[in-house]
Amino acid sequence: MDVAGERVAVVGLGATAAAVARLLLREGARPFVTDSADSPKNAACAAELEALGVPYEVGGHTPAAFEDASLVIPSPGVPPGIEAIRRAREAGARVAGEMEFAFPYCRSRIVAVTGTNGKTTTTELLRALIESCGHSVLLAGNNDRPFSAAVLAEPASEYLVLEVSSYQLETACEFHPWAAAVLNVTPDHLARHGDLDTYAALKARIFANQREGDVAAINWDDPRVRGMAGGSPATVCPFSLDTRMEAGMWLDGDALRFGNETVARVSDTKLPGRHNLQNVLCALSLMRAGGFDWEAALAGLRTFEGVEHRIEFVAEIDGVPFYNDSKSTNIDSLKVALESFDQPIVLIAGGEGKGSDYGVLRNLVSKHVCTLVTLGEDAPAFEEAFGGVTATQRASDMDDAVRRAAEAAQPGTVVLLSPACASFDMYDNFEHRGHVFKQAVRDYREGRNS
Repeated sequence: MDVAGERVAVVGLGATAAAVARLLLREGARPFVTDSADSPKNAACAAELEALGVPYEVGGHTPAAFEDASLVIPSPGVPPGIEAIRRAREAGARVAGEMEFAFPYCRSRIVAVTGTNGKTTTTELLRALIESCGHSVLLAGNNDRPFSAAVLAEPASEYLVLEVSSYQLETACEFHPWAAAVLNVTPDHLARHGDLDTYAALKARIFANQREGDVAAINWDDPRVRGMAGGSPATVCPFSLDTRMEAGMWLDGDALRFGNETVARVSDTKLPGRHNLQNVLCALSLMRAGGFDWEAALAGLRTFEGVEHRIEFVAEIDGVPFYNDSKSTNIDSLKVALESFDQPIVLIAGGEGKGSDYGVLRNLVSKHVCTLVTLGEDAPAFEEAFGGVTATQRASDMDDAVRRAAEAAQPGTVVLLSPACASFDMYDNFEHRGHVFKQAVRDYREGRNS
């Protein structure tokens, strides 16, 4: 993608915009960054753009931002169909998301993973496994490091593990990972994508440009994912928790098998829950098909501790373990979390709702949750959905929620923060919420021990 001398409009301030601007400058382009909002959260990006000498605007998209632009790059959170981008496209500008733009400049072998749930754990695990095999590797994408920032890294790593969202795939046309996987597809981001079929079709784009010699891992247990790599010239590697795979990874009791061969054991991973076994199967499928050193990969698996805010062990107080699953921002994530424990659960849930029907989890909550502590804007909705099947208490803030949960718990139970909601009613993001929870747990423990 030759952008030398071209004027490029980057839409949306943030870490991605700053990284894109740096890559554009390296390639000789003339970037201009525009954002419809004027938020204090964008101060760091604005300062970086000023240091780079890149012009920007906030508080609205002016016509001048797109004037003479040959390329428009919306950040992942910016819908590519907004009016300002539509007008630029009609004026002749090409529209490409950050992932699509950065891809041609990438010198690393790309291992890309998408799916509604499990992307972060699987990509973090893949990074650890590849590193354990002695290769240089970076992790980027839908996380703390934008793809463009990884592309700019010197020297280039041998491998780049990319966490890919539906927003990034929305504008993907030529993106071509050497190895790719789809973990699952459940309803999410439908306000942007319209319906589940459209959302699933976007996820399938991760395989669209693969060719012979590439690797495509698919979750055989998900009907929408099962056929995504059909007809692909890539080596297709199915993985399953429920079905025997003649040429793929599958779970057989305590054994992880590839076809008839036992290649690992459940005891080789520290990650809790059946959903994490699915993530492990996916990662091992890509490692095996990619020809990596198997024993070194297993050594990496055995030492992998998991990812912050994903059913993360925090502390044990009076014989009760506390877990932080703040990344749970939808009901599917809550379902997975509840199914990860055999012990009764004191659940802390609630936040900024997404219009979900919590009642679909009524039977699961009745089976697993002994006490529900509600929090945030959707606290009344949780109480209405589950008040008839478990005891409920409403907390005023996270410290109060932890105190109430700890007092309701007893040895043999677990305390789990798994909100099933966005965090923006009370916190900056789910990471902020998780850190507040962990601090509240530590404060409660110190209070008990003082």
